[in-house]
Amino acid sequence: MNISPWRMCFVAALPALLAGCVSPSPSSPAAGADPTKAQITVLYDAFGKASSMQKDWGYAALVEYGGKRILFDTGNNPDILAQNARAKGVDLTKLDFVVMSHRHGDHMGGMAYLLSVNPKVKIYAPKEGFGVYGGDLPSSFYRKDTSLPPEQRYYDGTPPDTMRFGAAWPEANFQLIDRTTQIAPGIHLISLVSDKAGTLELRELSLALDTPDGVVIVVGCSHPGIDKIVEAAAKINPRINLVAGGFHLVVAKDDEIDKIATTLRDTFKVGYVVPGHCTGEPTFAALRKAFGDRYLYAGLGTVLGLGAKPRPLADDGSPPVTAMDQADLESYRMLLAGRDDEDPHEGNRLAANVTALP
Repeated sequence: MNISPWRMCFVAALPALLAGCVSPSPSSPAAGADPTKAQITVLYDAFGKASSMQKDWGYAALVEYGGKRILFDTGNNPDILAQNARAKGVDLTKLDFVVMSHRHGDHMGGMAYLLSVNPKVKIYAPKEGFGVYGGDLPSSFYRKDTSLPPEQRYYDGTPPDTMRFGAAWPEANFQLIDRTTQIAPGIHLISLVSDKAGTLELRELSLALDTPDGVVIVVGCSHPGIDKIVEAAAKINPRINLVAGGFHLVVAKDDEIDKIATTLRDTFKVGYVVPGHCTGEPTFAALRKAFGDRYLYAGLGTVLGLGAKPRPLADDGSPPVTAMDQADLESYRMLLAGRDDEDPHEGNRLAANVTALP
């Protein structure tokens, strides 16, 4: 039997080739080598690859940075949040704090489950005058008329200096934020107010991590404008490493989408975009075109490792397994099976090994 030299080289190199397809590269950090994680896990969204997690409109993510475990928003439904957290092995009893971006139901709907398993966790939320998370105002906010008898006056005419208003969850440990605030070393909350029609005066919090590689921004719905949020984050650190979450362009027109994509890329020099939730399908496409390989997919269940070059991770914290795609499999099967000048049994055996790859 005559075997051509190139096929001999291919067969000799095949074990190394196959090993490279099922193992992380040697330069990849070992799982667990660094006890301080820097990653984002998407726990709630309406798109993603098939898994035991349930898709639904809304957003929630576990952010791990600086030794802190932060739940950002709680999604739309408590049962779905519970299911998705279990599917990813995320223990919501072990959180340092929670950030609620704003008061819309698709971000706070999972609150009941969160509080059932972690009732005393500190929850940062936007401060609004009569907000669902509670609030307070100085009693000077309303006009007074001393000519009225006491029974016709609020508090008989002697109101407290500060009037406090109840929350939808009265036992929850809310801390209300109305200005950009550092809540832990390198961890900031950006507080902005929407001036957009439909959400006028809605206050929203965004999370900003000041990392050695630049600011990582996690947004809920970006009602004040994703460009304004990034502009505010740039005051913390002008280098913007990554922006993840909902960009609120789901019903935007193409010219508005293109303007935002260009602004993020050219004006703010954003390193990577990781859009989700209410960003919108046309915006996904536009951002992918504008950012190329700096556009990162982050559907439901994605674990994104942070750093100079953010990348998706496997569940154990390692880079995901690299496998041959279908075209590669077909090519290698053709090369290895049924050759006239080689042992057909050997070729079939090698082809079967390739087919068995993940």
